[in-house]
Amino acid sequence: MTKFVFVTGGVVSSLGKGIAAASLAAILESRGLKVTLLKLDPYINVDPGTMSPFQHGEVFVTDDGAETDLDLGHYERFISAKMRKVNNFTTGQIYESVIRKERRGEYLGKTVQVIPHITNEIQEFIKRGAAGYEVAIVEIGGTVGDIESLPFLEAARQLSLRSGRNNTAFVHLTLVPFIASAGELKTKPTQHSVQKLREIGISPDALLCRADRRIPDDERAKISLFSNVQEDAVISVWDADTIYKIPQMLHDQGLDRIVCEKLGMSPQPADLSMWDRLVYTLENPKAEVTIGMVGKYVDLTESYKSLTEALRHAGIHTESRVNIEYIDSEELEAKGPGALAKYDAILVPGGFGKRGVEGKIAAARFAREHKIPYLGICLGMQVALIEYARHKAGLTVANSTEFDPDTEQPVVALITEWENHDGKVQTRDASSDLGGTMRLGAQTCDVKPGTLAAEIYGPKVTERHRHRYEANNHYLGRVEEAGLIVSARTPTENLCEIMELPREGADGHPFYLGVQFHPEFNSTPRNGHPLFISFIKAALAHKQQAGAANTAQKETA
Repeated sequence: MTKFVFVTGGVVSSLGKGIAAASLAAILESRGLKVTLLKLDPYINVDPGTMSPFQHGEVFVTDDGAETDLDLGHYERFISAKMRKVNNFTTGQIYESVIRKERRGEYLGKTVQVIPHITNEIQEFIKRGAAGYEVAIVEIGGTVGDIESLPFLEAARQLSLRSGRNNTAFVHLTLVPFIASAGELKTKPTQHSVQKLREIGISPDALLCRADRRIPDDERAKISLFSNVQEDAVISVWDADTIYKIPQMLHDQGLDRIVCEKLGMSPQPADLSMWDRLVYTLENPKAEVTIGMVGKYVDLTESYKSLTEALRHAGIHTESRVNIEYIDSEELEAKGPGALAKYDAILVPGGFGKRGVEGKIAAARFAREHKIPYLGICLGMQVALIEYARHKAGLTVANSTEFDPDTEQPVVALITEWENHDGKVQTRDASSDLGGTMRLGAQTCDVKPGTLAAEIYGPKVTERHRHRYEANNHYLGRVEEAGLIVSARTPTENLCEIMELPREGADGHPFYLGVQFHPEFNSTPRNGHPLFISFIKAALAHKQQAGAANTAQKETA
């Protein structure tokens, strides 16, 4: 029987419930337990696929094609279990499922209500996602007191009651703010948050108290007294310079012991040596590079969460510090790309819409012409293709129908039919619903021998997708004749998956690669990702060569 740990939040959002839940899962997994994580989102959207990155941050995509909350990315980075559609669900999905059942007559004429029908459905979704695991850590989105979260909290309370003793635990994450004018930490927000949780019928077994500093023992004792939580279960979670220190921080204060005792489990001792090695490598780099990331969501870096983490993972596995500087692509349109010369490598990530796209095209051209390592991901590949078509293949007005529906040379166009991750053929057109109609999930294709892509991936590549537009095969041959290499194509539709520049010849480039998929979703701190590791190695080599050239120039002068 699966045991459950419910992680709730109070006072304010964005305290790091996802990191806390993932870190606890990592510790329990290190103790030999089979662990999974679920995220329950209280918004009515069916999924975050149509939500603005400014509203929601990154959309994380699973192997089976689900568009999910970014916390699922943290889950995969911290534990070995792969997330699936069943690991993330929303109020919208719950109500959609209940209404379908009501229309089919499954409730036998009863009045359908929040309790018991909605709360029962939530419990069924939780059990479905947890099936086959010893422990399921269930993160409930939002904060205690939100109207939207109440059905999820009530479902958790009911599930705890039905599961019996030693089968559920509750961990509550809350804020202990430091008031500068008073010069002290304030525990009252935590007290009120726990009080609100207890009114719902849930008593936390452990409190994770977020603060910008360690919480003194006397303040922990005060929180314990007013919240009716044992003092050793009032755990201080202070700001850390890397999220990969959190598992050790929680373990040192005994969170895994408290949870295991509550669940009636006695697994092997935790072994966090891997996390210690990762942190040591992060803090003791042997080299340093700076990557210029050209995007349009640069004011909200959560939009590129998996990408920034993948670059840091590559830093770990190349023993280098990876600095990331975000460049607004609209500024490049206005001022030109000259400021990119200072970077050791340039990365253009995915995105949607016309705004800032000419700046991204200019970045791709600058990287190509100045031999700066370039990695284009999804849209980043498409803008590199457009740039090459315009300036090397004679397609002077090349564009994407996403940006110019009436373009005369649509080298990138809307995909209308494709085979998805599960082998089913899907179709869409310009009038189709936006939600869930992209090419989504993991797909496998062959890689062309002798290419840079083959050196990185080997003979096959399997990566996750999230996009609507593709390289147009009608123009791709002409671009290839001009020198661009298509190094991987989908097996069924012959769609471009990877493109690159040759490394030899007059137009040879040390590292210029575009991929239609999102490799960042498969990167973990344990293993890194071969594409990002190769990219950072190229950045290190470029920096070394640039330094040697500068030295030689000075000596000549």
